[in-house]
Amino acid sequence: MDYKALIACLGNPGPEYAANRHNFGFMVADHLLQLGNERKSMRLQQLENTPEMQLWSLHLAGAPHLLLKPLAYMNRSGRAVSKVAGRHALTQDQIIVLHDELDLPLGRIKLRQGGSTNGHRGLESIVEHLGGAGYWRVRLGIGRPAESWQVRDWVLEDFSTADMEVVDTVVGHVAKGLDLFSRKGSRFAVQYLHSLATAAPNPAVSDNATDADSSPEKEETALPRSHG
Repeated sequence: MDYKALIACLGNPGPEYAANRHNFGFMVADHLLQLGNERKSMRLQQLENTPEMQLWSLHLAGAPHLLLKPLAYMNRSGRAVSKVAGRHALTQDQIIVLHDELDLPLGRIKLRQGGSTNGHRGLESIVEHLGGAGYWRVRLGIGRPAESWQVRDWVLEDFSTADMEVVDTVVGHVAKGLDLFSRKGSRFAVQYLHSLATAAPNPAVSDNATDADSSPEKEETALPRSHG
């Protein structure tokens, strides 16, 4: 089967990480899987379930897509992404990576192609294995802690109960945005995804911080050092 795109959702495997800010990508994947189980038109089918990855086929806007959850921890995400893309002859511009973004407040979403990894270990791994950064990124804002040295703990903390209300809204919005991306292309998807206006206040993040390339801060780590 010829797939239109690979949707790679980043996170860390295991129940202890499930509600972490760093697992925002996995949360979108889980929502898409729920929709796929409810809607026969999405033709959800699991293709692979190994220690390295979980991979499904599903239809968005009537076109077949691959949905991937790399399971080798965040900073090793690139191997699974590269393997699936190579197996199905997908180019970088057919890959959409969903990840948490420190330089956007919770409730904000940005879609862009290419750009800096901003120190995100998952993105760095993908660039390394793909040999470039020409893939699409859905940047899911989580905001920054007050101090840069708190980033490590921040990304591996669970969203609060109050935050989860915003997270649920974002997840649903992204699912519709991906459908629009497939149906009408990036221009319409950008307009829709960027229109979400439920940003949670975070004094450490300016609402104008829309491009990680301009940020002087770097994410110090993306997962516990014991996981590689």
